Amino acid sequence: MKSILGIDIGSSKTVAIIADIANEEPTITGVGIARSKGVRKGTITNIDQVASSIKQAVTDAKRIAGTNVNSAIVSISTTYTKSTKSYGIVNIPSNEITITEINRAIQTALYNATIPNDYVVLQAIPYSFKVDDVSDIEDPEGMSGSRLEVSIHIIIAQKSAIENLKKVLKIAGITVENIVLSSFASAIATLNEDELEQGVALIDIGATTSDLIIFKENAVRWTDFVGVGSHHITNDLAMALHTAISKAEEIKLSVSSYTDDDTIEVPLIGDEESSQSVSVITIKEIMYARINETLMILNKLIEDSGMKDKLTGIVLTGGFANLDNLRDTAIALFGNMSVRIARPKEVNGLFDNLKSPEFSAVVGLVLYSLGRHSSYEIDSNRKFRSKYTIDETPPPKPPQVDMTQEEVATEKEEIMTILDEEDKKVSTTKKFAMWLKNLF
Repeated sequence: MKSILGIDIGSSKTVAIIADIANEEPTITGVGIARSKGVRKGTITNIDQVASSIKQAVTDAKRIAGTNVNSAIVSISTTYTKSTKSYGIVNIPSNEITITEINRAIQTALYNATIPNDYVVLQAIPYSFKVDDVSDIEDPEGMSGSRLEVSIHIIIAQKSAIENLKKVLKIAGITVENIVLSSFASAIATLNEDELEQGVALIDIGATTSDLIIFKENAVRWTDFVGVGSHHITNDLAMALHTAISKAEEIKLSVSSYTDDDTIEVPLIGDEESSQSVSVITIKEIMYARINETLMILNKLIEDSGMKDKLTGIVLTGGFANLDNLRDTAIALFGNMSVRIARPKEVNGLFDNLKSPEFSAVVGLVLYSLGRHSSYEIDSNRKFRSKYTIDETPPPKPPQVDMTQEEVATEKEEIMTILDEEDKKVSTTKKFAMWLKNLF
């Protein structure tokens, strides 16, 4: 029986879960939760402190599970990543499209991509196939054809971020088995088949960051983030009510248990013997202002993706999703789109406290190991993963394709157009994100 260790390193807490895999089904046997130290806005700021938090969470999970597993699938914040697209085309000499030809096509598209020197490929996921002149093929495996084309979405991460993440885990005594984008893991744990097909924007809002990932026709189409989260609400309450951060956090989480006519005694910071009575209505107004602003920023990110009119819904997960009346507020703001609050899918042995939205990413890491999330992918180890198997062989060299000079020129022009458009979108969003970072 194989055991899987998943580790999600957040800004407020680090979570480790262990699952036993039997008959392709996971059963969660251990869980450990530790307060995160050395992480700010999704970025590692102190290696030793982060390693200490990971070690504590993993040790607790091992003790409960009774399993000594030291190889982990780890999430990485969207803070460190950006995305690009690429295109590849290969000939099919045998006229029969197999997994090997699909791998060749994806590797060719990856070879054609422009990756900055200080970045590495984290995940490469196809979103469109074309067989000869037939477009919009979802899965070409088993089809007949003489030429296969593929368009892929590539998530790249800063080399330094990957190296620091591996250092942190090494100090904690953990070997990295795979690294997965945090929002992608959350999507695996929460989205259903209809949402993936029809188009959905999943927003995972944590303590200090909000990760956005957009799916359409069962494929990733866009990823982004902004440095705003639920901790900003805590800060607003602490400042407005002149109370400690810890008390403001407590009020934020418990306000839904009061009626609008109630008042809450709030201790004053620096004077523990003094307190003030604050109406629940006032507290909710403070919270609503920040919630509304956060959702407006996220709505702007979705609009910047250029895909908002192609989506049918918004899915909210992460710790922020626990806030009272969030769905009603989101419905009013996102317009003519369905909105739902998402919790992780049911998993055997899932502990009750892991059924909350803030644990979507770590549950998704375990489900990722089963390979059901996408038909094909190049993972962080540059291995080709399919719904059938994980290829342990080195990636094939980019194949030569018999094309006329005119076809070659056309292909290059198409690739450059895709990349140029993507760069413009990323640049606009990056400027917006930097403005927000300075603001908050």
